Amino acid sequence: MILSFTKYHGTGNDFIMIDSTKDDSFYLSNEQIRFLCDRRFGIGADGLILIYKEKDFSFKMQYHNADGTQSFCGNGARCAVHFSHSLNLFTDKAVFLAIDGVHEATLNNDTVTLKMNDVEKIQKLASTFILDTGSPHYVKFTEDVATQNMVEFGKKIRYSSAYKEKGINVNLVEILDENQLKMRTYERGVEDETYSCGTGATAAALAYAEMEKQKEIDVNILVKGGALAIKAKREHGHFSSIYLTGPAQKVFEGKLII
Repeated sequence: MILSFTKYHGTGNDFIMIDSTKDDSFYLSNEQIRFLCDRRFGIGADGLILIYKEKDFSFKMQYHNADGTQSFCGNGARCAVHFSHSLNLFTDKAVFLAIDGVHEATLNNDTVTLKMNDVEKIQKLASTFILDTGSPHYVKFTEDVATQNMVEFGKKIRYSSAYKEKGINVNLVEILDENQLKMRTYERGVEDETYSCGTGATAAALAYAEMEKQKEIDVNILVKGGALAIKAKREHGHFSSIYLTGPAQKVFEGKLII
């Protein structure tokens, strides 16, 4: 089979995009996805996204981590919006379906603003917060994240007895000032540090707001691949009107025999 694809990245979080709108039965096995995402033998990516047509929605996004497992991905969703716009699936505003439900998004040139689902619950353990922003996240506040061994720490938490079975994304966060954080992420499904994580940036911003008791959240998150912006509202530990904004950039197109 000859597979046509488009490569995207959102602040260094990179994805293989596949247009499946003409064949709603199109399927890739986990083995094929792992091959395509392999950085030496395949195209190379943190994840793979299939775009399908979906009645009453702009499109449906099916996201796979590099190991083939499915989840929601904030940066992947932003890139999916940009890609779907290029397929003429919507004009001004996208309303699309993902594994965690319905999302809305707008596109302004190469900047995508994505509405995330409300977050009802945050578990706090000292300087650590555990919450789900479409994917589960372990957020730990620390100093000088640049010197931390992210992979070693991430594996320690991700493969601990509490999270070994289902996995968890691990984020180390440094507070730069009241509106700016620096974050590094170890992602389950990739099983390595990634250059960015949209659900992780959202989790970091919400955890920071919970810690500081902020009602209006407007935070910039610096990641290895650039910067993301998070806006949200907090009331009695409930977070709503959560928006993730950042660049989505097309890198190249190609064809591959699989």
